[in-house]
Amino acid sequence: MSHLKTFFTTFLMVFLAELGDKTQLTTLLMAAHNESLKSVFLGASLALIASSFIGVCLGGYMSRFLPESLIHSAAGISFIIIGILLLAQKF
Repeated sequence: MSHLKTFFTTFLMVFLAELGDKTQLTTLLMAAHNESLKSVFLGASLALIASSFIGVCLGGYMSRFLPESLIHSAAGISFIIIGILLLAQKF
């Protein structure tokens, strides 16, 4: 996959995944309760960059030792477990 295609695919997937999630709602609330919108934007942006950096580093490291199918399965199972916990209000 070309670098440009990877960039746009990643952007689109992360952008769509973040719409309406807890991160966006938290940022919305922070902006509503603070006068410095620039500070909220910069803080939220830095947090997303840091968490993305951790994800990229961890994914790159794990891919050296684990097959991609196992990583996909573990991520899917994790999402299911988190969803069940959220529905049961245990998380």
